[in-house]
Amino acid sequence: MAVLADRAYLAIRGLIVSLELAPGAVIDERALMQLLGIGRTPVREALRRLAQEQLVEVFPRRGMFVTGVDVRDLARISEVREVLEPEAARLAAERATEAERDELAALSGEIGGPGDLMALDERVHRAIYRAAHNDLLETTLGQYYVLALRIWMIALDRAHELEEAVEAHRDVLEAVVVGNGDRAADVMRAHVEDFEQAMRRVLVTV
Repeated sequence: MAVLADRAYLAIRGLIVSLELAPGAVIDERALMQLLGIGRTPVREALRRLAQEQLVEVFPRRGMFVTGVDVRDLARISEVREVLEPEAARLAAERATEAERDELAALSGEIGGPGDLMALDERVHRAIYRAAHNDLLETTLGQYYVLALRIWMIALDRAHELEEAVEAHRDVLEAVVVGNGDRAADVMRAHVEDFEQAMRRVLVTV
Protein backbone atom coordinates (compact mmCIF):
# COMPACT_ATOMS: atom_id res chain seq x y z
CA MET A 1 0.00 0.00 0.00
CA ALA A 2 2.85 2.37 0.84
CA VAL A 3 4.33 1.86 -2.63
CA LEU A 4 1.00 2.72 -4.27
CA ALA A 5 0.59 5.78 -2.03
CA ASP A 6 4.08 6.96 -2.97
CA ARG A 7 3.31 6.44 -6.65
CA ALA A 8 0.05 8.36 -6.32
CA TYR A 9 1.79 11.12 -4.41
CA LEU A 10 4.50 11.60 -7.03
CA ALA A 11 2.00 11.49 -9.90
CA ILE A 12 -0.44 13.97 -8.35
CA ARG A 13 2.37 16.25 -7.23
CA GLY A 14 3.64 16.22 -10.79
CA LEU A 15 0.22 17.25 -12.10
CA ILE A 16 0.08 20.12 -9.61
CA VAL A 17 3.64 21.35 -10.16
CA SER A 18 3.27 21.23 -13.96
CA LEU A 19 0.01 23.21 -13.58
CA GLU A 20 -1.93 20.45 -15.36
CA LEU A 21 -4.00 20.57 -12.18
CA ALA A 22 -4.42 24.33 -12.18
CA PRO A 23 -4.27 26.50 -9.07
CA GLY A 24 -7.72 26.59 -7.50
CA ALA A 25 -8.90 23.48 -9.36
CA VAL A 26 -11.23 21.07 -7.58
CA ILE A 27 -9.59 17.75 -6.68
CA ASP A 28 -11.70 14.94 -8.13
CA GLU A 29 -10.66 11.75 -6.33
CA ARG A 30 -12.54 9.47 -8.70
CA ALA A 31 -10.96 11.09 -11.76
CA LEU A 32 -7.50 10.74 -10.23
CA MET A 33 -8.15 7.09 -9.41
CA GLN A 34 -9.11 6.43 -13.02
CA LEU A 35 -6.23 8.45 -14.44
CA LEU A 36 -3.61 6.76 -12.27
CA GLY A 37 -5.17 3.31 -12.08
CA ILE A 38 -4.80 3.41 -8.30
CA GLY A 39 -7.40 2.75 -5.60
CA ARG A 40 -9.07 5.24 -3.29
CA THR A 41 -6.97 4.60 -0.16
CA PRO A 42 -3.53 5.30 -1.74
CA VAL A 43 -4.93 8.37 -3.53
CA ARG A 44 -6.34 9.73 -0.27
CA GLU A 45 -3.05 9.10 1.52
CA ALA A 46 -1.24 10.97 -1.26
CA LEU A 47 -3.65 13.89 -1.00
CA ARG A 48 -3.10 14.06 2.77
CA ARG A 49 0.63 14.37 2.19
CA LEU A 50 0.08 17.06 -0.42
CA ALA A 51 -2.15 18.97 1.99
CA GLN A 52 0.66 18.87 4.58
CA GLU A 53 3.00 20.29 1.93
CA GLN A 54 0.55 23.12 1.15
CA LEU A 55 -0.14 21.99 -2.40
CA VAL A 56 -3.71 20.97 -1.59
CA GLU A 57 -6.31 22.68 0.60
CA VAL A 58 -9.22 20.92 2.31
CA PHE A 59 -12.41 22.82 3.11
CA PRO A 60 -15.05 21.01 5.22
CA ARG A 61 -18.27 20.41 3.27
CA ARG A 62 -16.79 22.14 0.21
CA GLY A 63 -14.15 19.71 -0.91
CA MET A 64 -10.48 19.65 -1.78
CA PHE A 65 -8.72 22.15 -4.02
CA VAL A 66 -5.29 22.79 -5.50
CA THR A 67 -3.75 25.70 -3.59
CA GLY A 68 -3.34 28.99 -5.39
CA VAL A 69 -0.04 30.30 -6.70
CA ASP A 70 1.11 33.69 -5.47
CA VAL A 71 4.39 34.86 -7.00
CA ARG A 72 4.90 36.99 -3.88
CA ASP A 73 5.54 33.72 -2.01
CA LEU A 74 8.78 33.35 -3.98
CA ALA A 75 10.58 35.83 -1.72
CA ARG A 76 9.52 34.02 1.46
CA ILE A 77 10.44 30.63 0.03
CA SER A 78 13.81 31.97 -1.07
CA GLU A 79 14.50 33.31 2.44
CA VAL A 80 14.22 29.75 3.76
CA ARG A 81 16.22 28.22 0.91
CA GLU A 82 19.02 30.78 1.28
CA VAL A 83 19.57 29.50 4.82
CA LEU A 84 19.09 25.75 4.33
CA GLU A 85 20.49 25.11 0.83
CA PRO A 86 24.04 26.25 1.70
CA GLU A 87 24.01 23.96 4.74
CA ALA A 88 22.90 21.05 2.57
CA ALA A 89 25.75 21.78 0.15
CA ARG A 90 28.26 21.98 3.01
CA LEU A 91 27.10 18.67 4.48
CA ALA A 92 27.09 17.02 1.06
CA ALA A 93 30.72 18.07 0.55
CA GLU A 94 31.59 16.44 3.86
CA ARG A 95 29.38 13.34 3.72
CA ALA A 96 28.83 12.32 0.10
CA THR A 97 29.84 8.78 -0.77
CA GLU A 98 32.11 8.08 -3.73
CA ALA A 99 29.09 6.94 -5.73
CA GLU A 100 27.27 10.17 -4.92
CA ARG A 101 30.31 12.25 -5.90
CA ASP A 102 30.39 10.39 -9.22
CA GLU A 103 26.68 11.15 -9.70
CA LEU A 104 27.22 14.84 -8.94
CA ALA A 105 30.20 15.01 -11.30
CA ALA A 106 28.07 13.45 -14.04
CA LEU A 107 25.33 16.04 -13.45
CA SER A 108 27.94 18.78 -13.78
CA GLY A 109 28.79 17.40 -17.20
CA GLU A 110 25.18 17.85 -18.33
CA ILE A 111 25.13 21.59 -17.61
CA GLY A 112 25.12 23.64 -20.78
CA GLY A 113 23.88 20.76 -22.89
CA PRO A 114 20.46 20.21 -24.46
CA GLY A 115 17.55 19.36 -22.21
CA ASP A 116 15.03 20.72 -19.76
CA LEU A 117 16.61 23.41 -17.57
CA MET A 118 14.11 23.02 -14.76
CA ALA A 119 14.42 19.23 -14.76
CA LEU A 120 18.21 19.52 -14.51
CA ASP A 121 17.94 22.12 -11.75
CA GLU A 122 15.72 19.77 -9.73
CA ARG A 123 17.98 16.76 -10.28
CA VAL A 124 21.02 18.73 -9.09
CA HIS A 125 19.35 20.05 -5.95
CA ARG A 126 17.79 16.73 -4.99
CA ALA A 127 21.10 14.92 -5.50
CA ILE A 128 22.78 17.39 -3.14
CA TYR A 129 19.97 17.00 -0.59
CA ARG A 130 20.47 13.20 -0.63
CA ALA A 131 24.25 13.51 -0.36
CA ALA A 132 23.86 15.62 2.80
CA HIS A 133 22.60 12.46 4.55
CA ASN A 134 20.13 14.30 6.77
CA ASP A 135 16.59 13.02 6.19
CA LEU A 136 14.92 15.97 7.91
CA LEU A 137 16.88 18.51 5.88
CA GLU A 138 16.22 16.59 2.66
CA THR A 139 12.47 16.43 3.31
CA THR A 140 12.21 20.10 4.28
CA LEU A 141 14.19 21.35 1.30
CA GLY A 142 12.28 19.04 -1.02
CA GLN A 143 8.99 20.58 0.08
CA TYR A 144 10.20 24.14 -0.35
CA TYR A 145 11.73 23.28 -3.72
CA VAL A 146 8.36 22.02 -4.99
CA LEU A 147 6.59 25.17 -3.79
CA ALA A 148 9.15 27.28 -5.65
CA LEU A 149 9.02 25.06 -8.74
CA ARG A 150 5.30 25.63 -9.17
CA ILE A 151 5.90 29.38 -9.29
CA TRP A 152 8.77 28.92 -11.74
CA MET A 153 6.51 26.90 -14.06
CA ILE A 154 4.53 30.06 -14.73
CA ALA A 155 7.58 31.42 -16.52
CA LEU A 156 8.67 28.17 -18.16
CA ASP A 157 8.37 29.57 -21.70
CA ARG A 158 11.02 32.13 -20.78
CA ALA A 159 13.36 29.61 -19.13
CA HIS A 160 16.13 30.45 -21.62
CA GLU A 161 16.65 33.64 -19.60
CA LEU A 162 17.56 31.48 -16.59
CA GLU A 163 20.40 29.62 -18.28
CA GLU A 164 23.13 31.68 -16.59
CA ALA A 165 21.65 31.01 -13.15
CA VAL A 166 21.45 27.28 -13.86
CA GLU A 167 25.05 27.33 -15.13
CA ALA A 168 26.14 28.31 -11.60
CA HIS A 169 25.43 24.73 -10.54
CA ARG A 170 28.75 23.73 -12.04
CA ASP A 171 30.71 25.60 -9.35
CA VAL A 172 28.50 24.18 -6.57
CA LEU A 173 28.90 20.64 -7.81
CA GLU A 174 32.66 21.00 -8.23
CA ALA A 175 33.02 22.19 -4.63
CA VAL A 176 30.89 19.32 -3.32
CA VAL A 177 32.74 16.71 -5.38
CA VAL A 178 36.17 17.80 -4.10
CA GLY A 179 34.88 18.06 -0.52
CA ASN A 180 35.24 21.83 -0.04
CA GLY A 181 32.30 22.44 2.29
CA ASP A 182 32.85 26.16 2.90
CA ARG A 183 33.07 26.95 -0.81
CA ALA A 184 30.08 24.72 -1.56
CA ALA A 185 28.00 26.65 0.98
CA ASP A 186 29.12 30.06 -0.31
CA VAL A 187 28.50 29.22 -3.95
CA MET A 188 25.13 27.62 -3.21
CA ARG A 189 24.00 30.69 -1.27
CA ALA A 190 24.97 32.94 -4.17
CA HIS A 191 23.24 30.59 -6.63
CA VAL A 192 19.93 30.58 -4.73
CA GLU A 193 20.02 34.38 -4.44
CA ASP A 194 20.90 34.87 -8.12
CA PHE A 195 18.29 32.38 -9.31
CA GLU A 196 15.59 34.07 -7.23
CA GLN A 197 16.53 37.45 -8.71
CA ALA A 198 16.60 36.06 -12.24
CA MET A 199 13.21 34.43 -11.76
CA ARG A 200 11.82 37.66 -10.30
CA ARG A 201 12.91 39.56 -13.43
CA VAL A 202 11.23 36.95 -15.64
CA LEU A 203 8.00 36.90 -13.63
CA VAL A 204 7.69 40.68 -13.79
CA THR A 205 7.41 40.42 -17.58
CA VAL A 206 5.08 37.41 -17.67
